[in-house]
Amino acid sequence: MPASVLQNPWRLLLAINAAIIVGVFVHKIQLPPYVPYIHLLVDYHFGFIKRALIGAVVALFTAKVPVWLVFALGGVTWLVTLALFVRLFQKTFGFTARTLPLFVFLAGSPFFLKNFMHTLGHFDIYGCALAIILLLMPAGSLLFVATAALFSIVLVLIHHIHLLMYVPTIIAIVVIRHYLARGCNRSNVTFGTIAFLLVSALFFAAQFLGTMPIPEADFVAYLKTRMADPSRTDLLQFSYIWSSRWRRRFRTPGAACRTTSSVCRCLRF
Repeated sequence: MPASVLQNPWRLLLAINAAIIVGVFVHKIQLPPYVPYIHLLVDYHFGFIKRALIGAVVALFTAKVPVWLVFALGGVTWLVTLALFVRLFQKTFGFTARTLPLFVFLAGSPFFLKNFMHTLGHFDIYGCALAIILLLMPAGSLLFVATAALFSIVLVLIHHIHLLMYVPTIIAIVVIRHYLARGCNRSNVTFGTIAFLLVSALFFAAQFLGTMPIPEADFVAYLKTRMADPSRTDLLQFSYIWSSRWRRRFRTPGAACRTTSSVCRCLRF
């Protein structure tokens, strides 16, 4: 290995990380997208329902959802998030020989871009992208707080688990960049409190009221009408998470043992 590479290995490490990410992508597209695909099928056809925003947006553009759309949409979102991170890093630290090691460690972290590639198609990356946008925005006015509230609402509609994931991150960004930097007054504190209560109310509505109002069999039948290949019934195995009846399974002795592994796989993202 050339001496120059040994003395300054950061470009080589960056290339290795990029190769690993490509390898993860190749591996990922060969796996059945059980959870991400069914989330693209669910929309607001039966009224308000949890985890349906992405599917509702997809329904505006296509009546039939192919499996490859999971990877296409997930890949584009991943690239957008990468671009946002690069812009944030450039704005914060700049790209120089001194900051390159930091960029390699951040971009190559297994908890960041590699993780999002491993979970390609899942919804956690949307929270990361919106949080980065807030870090890039000017934070001097209530428009910043309103945008943060809007992003939080979008994330809860995408998946209500974001209230425990990226909504706290967004709150921390707003507190640090707006309230600590600009100070607290009656107007911005009132505005922030109302926004927080709205997001909280939406979470409880999604969690406890966002189930389908029809039998699960009818719900699955509708999902099949949105599939490009309705014969792939194996991709519908998580349809029960939109039904209020799945909670009652745990009231039957032994039911928890039969469903725990499926629920864990469903909630993993």
